[in-house]
Amino acid sequence: MADQRVVIVTGGGTGIGAATARLLRAAGHQVVVSGRRPEPLHRIAAETGALAHPSDTGDQDAVRGLVDAAVSAYGRLDGLVLNAGTGRSGAVGDLSVEDWDAVIRTNLTGPFLLQRAALPHLLEARGAVVAVASVSALRNGAGNAAYATSKAGLLQLCRSLAVDYGHRGLRANVVCPGWVRTEMADRRMARFADEAGLDGSDAAYREATRLVPAGRAGDPQEVAEVVGWLLSPAASFVNGATLTVDGGVSAVDPGTAAFDFRIEPRGGSAPSAGR
Repeated sequence: MADQRVVIVTGGGTGIGAATARLLRAAGHQVVVSGRRPEPLHRIAAETGALAHPSDTGDQDAVRGLVDAAVSAYGRLDGLVLNAGTGRSGAVGDLSVEDWDAVIRTNLTGPFLLQRAALPHLLEARGAVVAVASVSALRNGAGNAAYATSKAGLLQLCRSLAVDYGHRGLRANVVCPGWVRTEMADRRMARFADEAGLDGSDAAYREATRLVPAGRAGDPQEVAEVVGWLLSPAASFVNGATLTVDGGVSAVDPGTAAFDFRIEPRGGSAPSAGR
């Protein structure tokens, strides 16, 4: 197909990354899914025909190997979906240096290393980068220092690509999801349910999304559709943009929330918006 593209999707074995891989493959594009855990990557590869390449994007040599594998298999590289992510709860005074380093390495250093390794190929293809950040890049919550900082940095990293290389045809944009029902979010909701005495994860999702105008958490496919559009020629004049995919929650004024909801504070750490 004339519009066929080659795209690397990090964190491609589960959640938004897996949904993006499915969407791109269904559209006829070549996809390389990457992540630290081989098993989910191989499941997605078997399901979709994507190429699985397990790697740690926080490792410079592994990142070079990932880019080389994509170019060797398909002869080019047109896009990156920077979706790999992790989180550690804690305020600045509570976070260990090890937890801080782990979050920054995965959520910010890894995307930098991959962008740098892929840059010559992306410039040749006049390609596109889409980073999956979070509404935490724009708004913050309690006990969320490392995650929110890493995602805000990711936003500016992609803006730097747009500013520095836009004149050479490269586009770089960011999507900021709110709560989306992924494996990562499911684990946080299970903990939230225990902390708050709620009846399971479904009740936790309902509680966490009470202020979301859409009235629910998102589905990974809904975010993948936005990612796919940003990678496509349909978004050819969209560069350096940040799109919230959050059911409208970032439009809510917290100062007026009490007029519609009764908010009862709880003890313990509050959940942060996640993927």
